[in-house]
Amino acid sequence: MNKKYVNELKNHIGEEISFSGFVDTIRDKKWVMFVILRDSTGKVQMTIEKSLEENKKLLDIMSNISVESTVKVTGKLVSNEAVKLGGMEIIPSNIEITSIAENLPFDYNNLDGVNIDTRLDYRWIDIRNEKNMLIRQIESCMVQTMRDYLYSKDFIEIHTPKLIGAASESGSEVFEVKYFDRSAYLAQSPQFYKQMAMSGGLSKIFEVAPSFRAENSNTNRHTTEFTSFDLEFSYIDSYLDVMDLEEDLLIAGLSKVKEKYGDVIKEVFNTEVVIPTKPFPRMGLKDLYQELHERYNFEIPEHDIGDMNAEAEKLTYRLAKEKFNHEFMFIDDYTATKRPFYHMRDDAGRLQGYDLIWRGTEITSGAQREHRYEELVKNAKEKGLGKDVEFYLQFFKYGCPPHGGFAIGVDRLTMLLLGTGNLKDTMFIFRGPNRLNP
Repeated sequence: MNKKYVNELKNHIGEEISFSGFVDTIRDKKWVMFVILRDSTGKVQMTIEKSLEENKKLLDIMSNISVESTVKVTGKLVSNEAVKLGGMEIIPSNIEITSIAENLPFDYNNLDGVNIDTRLDYRWIDIRNEKNMLIRQIESCMVQTMRDYLYSKDFIEIHTPKLIGAASESGSEVFEVKYFDRSAYLAQSPQFYKQMAMSGGLSKIFEVAPSFRAENSNTNRHTTEFTSFDLEFSYIDSYLDVMDLEEDLLIAGLSKVKEKYGDVIKEVFNTEVVIPTKPFPRMGLKDLYQELHERYNFEIPEHDIGDMNAEAEKLTYRLAKEKFNHEFMFIDDYTATKRPFYHMRDDAGRLQGYDLIWRGTEITSGAQREHRYEELVKNAKEKGLGKDVEFYLQFFKYGCPPHGGFAIGVDRLTMLLLGTGNLKDTMFIFRGPNRLNP
């Protein structure tokens, strides 16, 4: 007998079914016992009539079980308009206990006042909260839709190594690990391997995978391990092609989320899923500084000149809303010294890259990459990079087409979409300088 999930039950009314799930609630009345069972897709009522002799064994089982235990139930699914949960109920003929739950360390249905670290210590219980379950489903919908969009555009999904032999990109903020008789490093991003794919002739690629940053940052939007949605594609004319693709990708993802979860996001998270229009507004960094100064009396600190900081990002969102009535804003014309050596520069030294700001936070750094070997060597030397990037430079000796790409932090994207305000709430399992468990 095929096991059924709650979201499938409406198609099997009148049938004998098998259902497995958690015991959510037990209401033991004088003449009947009502048991609410749940799985990841919803809840269903099981009804046991006390007047029936054949139910005595079932009543004994359910009278001696704790909520949050798991059971496997066999029985008939019948229609009952009086039942609020879908107008149906299971009339059981057999109940098997598959696990017994001890008393929970906190009530996951009421997280008010529960310390965030306690919740993270018992994350597998915290996830049972309907809101947290919903976060996982919404994020999955967003990522699946973006994946499907790229597949529809003939992108290929690749899987790059996370153990690498040299410190990647900047050579700093990497985790060093013991690798047999030598050192290895956890990859900060798949950037080098994405570009190796371009050199190899894979014209359109993407990857959704973990990235690692050894940053001792304890903010609401930083984590030492996160899921990155990376893509790279060849034969572009400029970084504007990269921006154009990112617009389409985000519109596709947000449109699907709004269609499937828009109402519940408004109800549960009190935030609107806004579908952006094309083109997203764009400003050069110097023009942005001037606007932020004139409108909000903001001065970029000297050490951040040529780049953004958290306050500038927040004000950029405010500016995007006030000036363009838009949720997103592309910023370009960054200073080359503030950007990786593999970002292309034009003949005047202007950086061919951008950041994308959404709801007060940077979600993307994208660029046309430098694909010319001599220019890359020059840029690497300028940044003081030597042996760490020697293996990467080899990719460009034997021909490589013009290309570009970007990366989106999935966890940060979800945080901003739902307005949770903290990655600890958004991520499935959070990793930070002070958290390595569970």
